[in-house]
Order: sequence, then C-alpha cells, then structure tokens
Amino acid sequence: MRFKSTSLRKDFTIRCRGKLLSLADPLVMGIINVTDDSFYSDSRSRELHESVLRAEALLADGAAILDIGAQSTRPGAPEVGAAEEAARLVPAIHAILYKFPEAVISVDTYHASVAEKCILAGAAIVNDISAGDMDPEMIPVVAALQAPYIAMHMQGTPATMQTNPQYEDVVQEVLDYCIRKTEACRAAGIHDVILDPGFGFGKTLTHNYQLLREMGMLHLAGAPILIGVSRKSMVYKLLGATPAEALNGTTVLHTAALERGAHILRVHDVKAAVEAVRIVSFMEGA
Repeated sequence: MRFKSTSLRKDFTIRCRGKLLSLADPLVMGIINVTDDSFYSDSRSRELHESVLRAEALLADGAAILDIGAQSTRPGAPEVGAAEEAARLVPAIHAILYKFPEAVISVDTYHASVAEKCILAGAAIVNDISAGDMDPEMIPVVAALQAPYIAMHMQGTPATMQTNPQYEDVVQEVLDYCIRKTEACRAAGIHDVILDPGFGFGKTLTHNYQLLREMGMLHLAGAPILIGVSRKSMVYKLLGATPAEALNGTTVLHTAALERGAHILRVHDVKAAVEAVRIVSFMEGA
C-alpha cells in the first residue's frame, strides 16, 4: 500500500470573522513584519505604505492569510512592549483592510491586550508563540473574541529558548503539550485551535529535524497543524548559508511538511510555497 499524505491531513474549517476558511487543501500564510528587527530583511515593512505593498504582493502570489507581527522573536531580540506593538499593528491592519477588505489577517502577538485591539481593528486570527504561557489573559480574551487561535510550542522564552534546549523525547513532549493546549483552549471556549510545533523555538537543529520527521504524530492532538520553517536556522545553518540563501532549502522542508499532513505553511515566499502545495496536492491525487 502506497503512503499518501491525505491519510494524515484531516479536513478542518476555521471561522474567520464570519467567513468559513477550509483547510481541506493546504493554505499559505504570508509574513509581514512591521518592525526593523526581523531576522529576514525582505519581510520588513515598517512604513504603512510598505505594509500595504507587501500585502498586495503576497495576496497576488496566492496567500490565503496575512500574518502581521511587530515584535521580533529571534533569540536576544529586544521587547518592544504591548503599547508600541499595538501602535504599529493597528494602523497596518486598518491600512491593509482598507485596500483589501476581504483579506484574512492573523496577528502575531503574545500580549492579550494587543490581540484584543487587533481583532477589534479587523484582524481575524491570533497567532501566539507562547500559547498563552506568557500572558495568562490571552486564552480567555481569545475565547471572548471568538477568534481562531494558533498555539505554538516553545521551550523557554524568546530570550532564553536557544540557551540549552533539552528533551528526553522531543516528539512526545511536543505532542503532549499540543494535546494539553488544545484541551485547555477548547475548555475555555475557543472553537478553532491551530497547532504550531514551534520549529526553532527552544529546539536544537537535531530536535527540529526529529520533530519534522515524526510530524505526523501531531495529528493525534486533533487540530490543524501550521508549519513555520521559512528561511529559519534549521535550513541555513545546516546548509552553511544565510537566510537570504535559504529559499531552496525552505521549499524542501515545506514539501516534507505537506507530505506529513501540514494544513498551513507560514512563509516569507508565498509564490514558491503555493507551487509546492500545487505539486504535492497533484501527486496525492494522481
């Protein structure tokens, strides 16, 4: 019997501001960083017009979701604080939705107050790298807002996560965490939970590849899976390259993730990711 990734990928839908978004076929989420401190310079869009232009380009390339963040989470990055984060994000959301009212926007923040302001400004999804661990108000706030919630696994905090990450069994520990978080979110009243295993967040190179190889195990948590590996160190350090040179390696990892049932790819390069989705999907149906 031949292996097909459709045997792993279950059909889900998420409700985004009254619109049902199907995850039956993998979706691509394009990254917009409203900051000068992102590790990949081409994703930075500090000025409003730059954010709108990047949104236009990502949507034209096939992005189903735009993920907007204002706080760099690379190791050692300074915190900008909730007030500054909101001051950067809310105008960007308004500007993008003014030009593209049908755009589905995800806000990348671990502050509940920022998430609330952004959802009220028109964002549809909350993407939290700490899964509520850095702000205990986050899960109740998202539940009250009835927004889909991306809960990511991270060992430690952005400041400490890469100091010396340790696991007895990284796949089992991430799976256990995902199951607990899914149950906690649903118990709080969040209907649409999306899980992100957190590649590069408190994990060594070996941990990252162990987790990707066994990613199919994460489907046991019973929620859609988002994969964020775009131009990360697990690509460029392994290849002895730089983030700017990591597109080809990123596409290889996207293909591996799709074959293991990924529902959403969070990426810098939407066109390449959309092409990977089309090819893998065709192979599955051939």
